[in-house]
Amino acid sequence: MNKWNIPDWLEREVIQRDRRCVYCGVEFASSNAIGRTKPSWEHIVNDARIINRENIARCCVSCNASKGANDLAIWLESNYCRKHGITKDTVAEVVKRALA
Repeated sequence: MNKWNIPDWLEREVIQRDRRCVYCGVEFASSNAIGRTKPSWEHIVNDARIINRENIARCCVSCNASKGANDLAIWLESNYCRKHGITKDTVAEVVKRALA
């Protein structure tokens, strides 16, 4: 289990699924990456108690910092998302399901 209480099996599964940021789509670089190519753990719905494959994802540190504790639907209307071309139609399928 990692420091965010994500079980090892789920961590492995999400790493395999999310090779790109689930929001902006930037491809993650090696584990030594910095900036936008560095992956971070994300709760799509901001509730740390929901630890399942529908809520745990990987996104770039830039998107994670921008989203913060904001509600997903509200964040998708932000200047950050407009600037980076992030919409409900461009996000990864796991995010689209969370919006449904």
